[in-house]
Amino acid sequence: MITNTFLFNIRKSLIPILILASSGLANAQEQSNMGAGNLKYIDPLIGNVGHLLQPTRPTVQLPNQMIRMFPQRKDYMDDQISSFPLNVVSHRLGQVFALKPSTQNLEAASWKKRMTYDYDLEVNRPWFYSTNLIEDEVKVAFTPGKKTGYYKFQFPVKGNKALLLENYNQGLNEFNFISATEITGVEIYHGNIKVFMYGVFSDGATVGTIQDNKLSTNRKVTGKDARAWIRFPENTTGSVEFKYAISYVSAEQARKNYQNELKNTSFVQQVTIAEAAWAKVMNQIKTTGATEAQRRSFYTALYRCYERMVDITEDGQYFSGFDNKIHKTNRPFYVDDWAWDTYLAHHPLRIILDPAQEEDMLQSYVKMYEQSGWMPTFPVLFGDHACMNGFHSTVSFLDAHRKGLKNFDLAKAYEGSAKNANEATMIPWRNGPKTELDDIYHSKGFFPALHKGEKEYVETVDKFEKRQAVAVTLGHSYDDWALGELAKDLGKDQDYKKFNQRGYNYKNLWSNEAQLFMPKDRNGDWIKIDPKFDGGMGGRDYYDENNGWTYMWQVQHDVSGLMNLMGGSKAFENRLDQLFRESLGRSQYEFQGTFPDATGLVGQFSMGNEPSFHIPYLYNYTSSPWKTQRRIRFLLDTWFKDNVFGIPGDEDGGGMTAFVVFSAMGFYPVTPGIPVYTIGSPVFEKVAIDLPNGKTFQVVANKSSVQNKYIQSAKFNGKVLDTPWFTHQELIAGGKLELEMGPIPNKTWGTGKNLNISK
Repeated sequence: MITNTFLFNIRKSLIPILILASSGLANAQEQSNMGAGNLKYIDPLIGNVGHLLQPTRPTVQLPNQMIRMFPQRKDYMDDQISSFPLNVVSHRLGQVFALKPSTQNLEAASWKKRMTYDYDLEVNRPWFYSTNLIEDEVKVAFTPGKKTGYYKFQFPVKGNKALLLENYNQGLNEFNFISATEITGVEIYHGNIKVFMYGVFSDGATVGTIQDNKLSTNRKVTGKDARAWIRFPENTTGSVEFKYAISYVSAEQARKNYQNELKNTSFVQQVTIAEAAWAKVMNQIKTTGATEAQRRSFYTALYRCYERMVDITEDGQYFSGFDNKIHKTNRPFYVDDWAWDTYLAHHPLRIILDPAQEEDMLQSYVKMYEQSGWMPTFPVLFGDHACMNGFHSTVSFLDAHRKGLKNFDLAKAYEGSAKNANEATMIPWRNGPKTELDDIYHSKGFFPALHKGEKEYVETVDKFEKRQAVAVTLGHSYDDWALGELAKDLGKDQDYKKFNQRGYNYKNLWSNEAQLFMPKDRNGDWIKIDPKFDGGMGGRDYYDENNGWTYMWQVQHDVSGLMNLMGGSKAFENRLDQLFRESLGRSQYEFQGTFPDATGLVGQFSMGNEPSFHIPYLYNYTSSPWKTQRRIRFLLDTWFKDNVFGIPGDEDGGGMTAFVVFSAMGFYPVTPGIPVYTIGSPVFEKVAIDLPNGKTFQVVANKSSVQNKYIQSAKFNGKVLDTPWFTHQELIAGGKLELEMGPIPNKTWGTGKNLNISK
């Protein structure tokens, strides 16, 4: 049967050729090879319509590189583009230097005009973007470099032809035409960071700026509303190129970045360079089997994992927003990481695929600590973007260390993590020294909450984000456990005892009556709440974005301890079953009006939010691993479709899609910090990961299909495996996990004696 998905893919595969051929944007070389190998499965439009919150964006960039671009629009449902950015500085935190073509008579209002495009004439690839602005009859194409970008415009042969530039950020911005074909720019990002631009147009033309809201032929403009224009002669072919470079260091460095990457490079050549960069990382994981939709979801998820962190080094130097200085360096310096999201699966995935890059990223964290005095939580260009809760970089340091990564300063990482744990505030969305609330955590072993209706008396607490008292206690229990494990490995016995004890703080909020983690006030008395619904927007008085049913499971570092609190393995399994079947207790309309982040609901389970990722794998700790296999397949097939709705929650630049990559391959790191993976249900018949050490790790799932999702038997390196676990060391040694799959659960497989996975 010819499916709609098949026809969609055929149509999309022809679009690049049709557009490029009809527009004159490229020759036959550009039209060919628009996605060989695994590249053909990537669709940046997947998830471009958010269920309730943020959609994904069709980001165009080189893997983990500074220049990122996507058309500025609300989401995929918006049929107009407001501008094209020269750089998306930080994931969801702004962009610089807006560019747009114009075919109208120029006036000050021209900069406000939005551009209508046709969805079916848009081409989205990680290395190439093009669109047809159907009202203006202008075709736009873009391809990225590391610190550079390359736009190509095809105007109608007759009529006005102009490019308009302006800024996204208020500040003492500047544009300056230094010749008829060259422009420089400065845009102030985040109030104090100078972003420098150097650009070259393919043709000379009439240039000017906006002065006093009127067109002027002055070549330079400075101010909060800096705008510039370049108008090309009417009697031309209509083809215009704009090549540019961005620098966070200096105007001179922006010019050097241009010379290093683009000076003698054509558009065709840059497309080829960018595509090759993506082919290298996408073809590292080879797969056979699965449906077309599953392959599209998988490789698009893998593409998302290379959006962040980004390397901002320029010729052996970089600007740091952690001390607002330029630093010399002999290794990459990375920013743009949201640790609350990425410590769970994103960092662990990178440890497998590119451990040297992960070492550079962790060393960047160390440098940030040295420059600012605190270990960051959400490091971005302007410094630490205080966000969410927890000091989860501690877990990433431990995970890397336990998995054999050595090329980062572990001692300094420990020093910074310990300083955060001892001296920094744990109040969500706040940086700075500890407060009286933190002192209660240190002395009593829990973060205190307010009673319902009680007025906040600590000024530092964010008025919207609140205390999140239970979530903070659970998150920092994991962080403190990880710090204690690092202390043990570094021979710091007293620190180990201290932080290891704090790793059990989660028990202080376990309510035997509710069989959930519940809040306590500063005196240690229970606060009676409805754990499904109380706590205001997102339950933030007590939890965070999710309710008590999600946070019941956030004890990845001591699953056996959590199991004991619930009354043993069978009670633990029954509670897991109940999670996926428990009613919301009210209409979904009412529930999601208060918990908009808890998307992708299955009972009380929220697939669309990061604290849930490990939960379906917890059946592997019970006598029913087949339930993990069942749940994982259901969740992947239900919530991660290969269409514009195909991401159930905020994807956060790889934070969520790393879960998809792991789960589709058939294994997952339940507890980063413990170098062990647990087995799920591979969607592929074969997965082969080319490891950086020259070896290959394989997962073979014989007869795997949509129906054949249950493991019948298993071998690892030819030996019978009767537990759903294997180690990181076995993986990087080039191991082979072989599974026999079938349509009916084998309820006895995987119930053998487990590895010592909780300690």
